[in-house]
Amino acid sequence: MTEAKDAVQAAYARWYGLPRSRREEILSPGAWLTTVTSRICLDLLGSARARRERYVGAWLPEPLPDRTEWDQAGCADSTSPADPADQIVLDESVGTALLVVLETMTPAERVAFVLHDVFRYPYAEIAGILGRTPAACKQLAASARRRVSVARPPATATGRADVVRRVKEAWESKDITALVGLLNPAAVMTADGGGMIGTVLRPVEGGARIAQYMAAIAHKAPGLELLERSVNGVPGLVARRAGAVVTVASFDVFDGRVTRIWVVRNPEKLRPWGGRTG
Repeated sequence: MTEAKDAVQAAYARWYGLPRSRREEILSPGAWLTTVTSRICLDLLGSARARRERYVGAWLPEPLPDRTEWDQAGCADSTSPADPADQIVLDESVGTALLVVLETMTPAERVAFVLHDVFRYPYAEIAGILGRTPAACKQLAASARRRVSVARPPATATGRADVVRRVKEAWESKDITALVGLLNPAAVMTADGGGMIGTVLRPVEGGARIAQYMAAIAHKAPGLELLERSVNGVPGLVARRAGAVVTVASFDVFDGRVTRIWVVRNPEKLRPWGGRTG
């Protein structure tokens, strides 16, 4: 999120750095800002890839609360009109699963995919941003789309909240049998502590192993309060200790069972939730 804000601020700094006469010549300030922001993001993505290689353990995108909790954490102005971009960010179509897949894309694929499939930019405009032909941009977006379709099987949100609630209840009661029944046998749990908070450094694979790990955590974490919350637009779980958010978990659910769990414990990524900072 910090990098995204930096990119937007840098683009506006360039806009206001232009002479007034030059700004008046630009017919579409919005298109100019989109182009500049996208190019800044291309540079950021290149440097981010190098930083990911030095990251301790698995790297996950920041989980975002719904706007109400975002407001309470001081990350948005609750008196201002709702920003359409907020709804896009928190829509299920750009949930944790897609954000994780985005990290596997090349910077050019990512820009082409987001601008076309999320913001509905025509390929001719994307071509001007990436410095490629419209046909090449169409191929980039198609390649990105294939990554998404392979990584995330078709599913609906029907029953997702009920499954997450049952996971919460089974975890609280330390019921391994119930947890195993709620997890797909091939489920995978990935945790991000950023080297700042203790957690597993490699993904935990298999429903039975995940259930045992969750039950062990429940034994070792007395006093932990587990809450049902919207995470990136879909039902998730938030763990609090002494009023501070210490963990946020999001889930992929298919055919009534959990297939993926993403657990974020890195305190720097929990700031939108009012989490502890160290």
